[in-house]
Amino acid sequence: MAWSLEKCDVNGETNLGLVRPATEEYAEEAIEALKVGKVIAVPTDTLYGFACDACSMEAVNRIYEIKGRKHTSPLAICVGDVHDIQRFAITDHLPRSLLDCLLPGPVTVVLRRGDSSILEKSLNPGLDSIGVRVPDCNFIRVIARGSGSAMALTSANLSGRPSSVDIKDFENLWEHCAYIYDGGVLPSGRAGSTVVDLTKLGKYKILRPGSAEEETVAILERHSLLEDGTAT
Repeated sequence: MAWSLEKCDVNGETNLGLVRPATEEYAEEAIEALKVGKVIAVPTDTLYGFACDACSMEAVNRIYEIKGRKHTSPLAICVGDVHDIQRFAITDHLPRSLLDCLLPGPVTVVLRRGDSSILEKSLNPGLDSIGVRVPDCNFIRVIARGSGSAMALTSANLSGRPSSVDIKDFENLWEHCAYIYDGGVLPSGRAGSTVVDLTKLGKYKILRPGSAEEETVAILERHSLLEDGTAT
């Protein structure tokens, strides 16, 4: 999908305290924070999110605590590039080039983890699938590449509260983060990513319409996938 969002590379003066501009010069700092189990707040191509090392259960639990979220609600992961997805989920049943057409972009693809996934079994326990994002946002992708792992990613807000398109929207939660990276006001609205289940061969199911449903469905159907009409 052709969502070019340079707004994630906003330049500008940093605010006092833990707030930094979401520019590449601060990426190494963010990577080091993830590696020692910290939670950071970052812009994506849809909303602001809380991110941590997906293989650090202490950090993952911290995100649940910050959001006041039930542990039965799964977290998605974020990786830097489409080819990284196969390290964490099964992709060989998908049409060639499908993921490259969908991503990077405001889409979460739900795939089976499989036995070869390097994800910790304790992430989203009991689920054999995982939601994966490759946002169209340079800053978060640089961090994901540098981390050498997957980042757990979820919206930066209290559970049940409106999503955040500006760091001021979740200012009451800043104190729980190692750093907050400011990418300006994000232009996509508060719908979040489109979530699509691609676990079944030749089928798709839209789990959340999000901000890119129409474009996503068009790409899926162009690759000859059929909508899965079975009940969830």
